[in-house]
Amino acid sequence: MRVIFFGSPAFALPSLRAMAGEHQVLAVVSQPDRPAGRGKKLQPPPVKELALRLGLPVQQPTKLRDGALAKELSALQPDVFVVVAYGRILPPDLLAVPKLGAWNVHASLLPRYRGAAPIQWAVIRGETKTGVSVMRMEEGLDTGPVAAWEEEPIRDDDTAGTLAERLALLGSKLLVETLPRIADGSVTLQVQDETGATLAPLMKKEDGYLDLGAPARAVSAQARGVDPWPGATVFLVDQPVKVFGARVIEGQGAPGEVQGLVPQGLAVACGGGAVAFAELQMPGRKRLPATAVLAGHPIPVGTRLRSAPS
Repeated sequence: MRVIFFGSPAFALPSLRAMAGEHQVLAVVSQPDRPAGRGKKLQPPPVKELALRLGLPVQQPTKLRDGALAKELSALQPDVFVVVAYGRILPPDLLAVPKLGAWNVHASLLPRYRGAAPIQWAVIRGETKTGVSVMRMEEGLDTGPVAAWEEEPIRDDDTAGTLAERLALLGSKLLVETLPRIADGSVTLQVQDETGATLAPLMKKEDGYLDLGAPARAVSAQARGVDPWPGATVFLVDQPVKVFGARVIEGQGAPGEVQGLVPQGLAVACGGGAVAFAELQMPGRKRLPATAVLAGHPIPVGTRLRSAPS
């Protein structure tokens, strides 16, 4: 098939590799380079980097609604658009370009978790399973009919990052299996049930501020769901401390009260039960095991950590 691929982050890389191996990729469309890191140097999105290594032409439009991109891509006469975490909504003139439609690999079991951060919110909200869906795109936000889906369990120690790695591979596999059925017209589409729809909005920095007044299981889920971004944060007085590797443990105390070191890390009481954080990162310092951090920066038992700066 003649494919134009839309994608930006690392999640889309397995699908791009699969498309380059199975089909003729006419062009790759990705987000513009963005400033990143301490030096704020322009960094290309991972999809652009891989596309260039594969020798594929790359476009990085800043505008989608002026008609220019639709005109350019129409001249390539694509059969399909494949969209994987591109990060922008395609306008109607773009959706109309490919003769067999635009198809999106979405990291949830639609209609649940429509939107920009389905993996993170599924972990944060304590789901025990999620999956990937291949959906025919339309003007709404992830509202199109679904051609295929596959479930994936969410493990007790999953972070958004570890789960994303598995879902990216699962999505590429499902895409490869589904495109031939799209090509020969044998695909069966299932209209989404609007009564089961939930939203997964873009993550904000504040979503990483741990609600230590919540039950321990919810605190652990939140900490894992915001890893790697925006990162789980608690506050020691007004100092933000990043915490990693949250595990539910036995314990009790006032919410945020430090219980001391346990084999799983730094133990902290929650609104019910306790959690242990395996690793900590103090402001301006490296991420290290909790034992190493506390050796140089003790946090006495009974210290109250906060969920937000005072």
